[in-house]
Amino acid sequence: MKKHVDYVRYIPLFLRWALNFALVLVGLTLVVFLIREAWYIFSNLLILDTKESYYEMMAQILVFFLYFEFIALIIKYFESGYHFPLRYFIYIGITAIVRLIIVDHSDALATLFLAGAILLLTGALYLANTKLLKRE
Repeated sequence: MKKHVDYVRYIPLFLRWALNFALVLVGLTLVVFLIREAWYIFSNLLILDTKESYYEMMAQILVFFLYFEFIALIIKYFESGYHFPLRYFIYIGITAIVRLIIVDHSDALATLFLAGAILLLTGALYLANTKLLKRE
């Protein structure tokens, strides 16, 4: 029975190691895509006869910020002792909804609902930053 307890103790350690390794790989992949997105944005800014519309350019900039926020989330995971802060997920959600509103704003009612979702996420962010839910 003692050997069984020893094996069970190593399972969470192995899973944490596998999770950390996978997150490092995801982080490196996101850095590559962040650099690629930055190259795309700056190359379109420097080329004056680009066929990109301003909406598409703004969408690309917001995708850049999404990559940036996911990388910051992974960094914060390792800095905070293997814990994902809730507020970072809310930031990512707000940025993604803003990008969706900018890219597709053809339906006024859908845009209104998305704006309401941003308002709801802002309220959730306020609650997550209160002392009641803060975990330090």
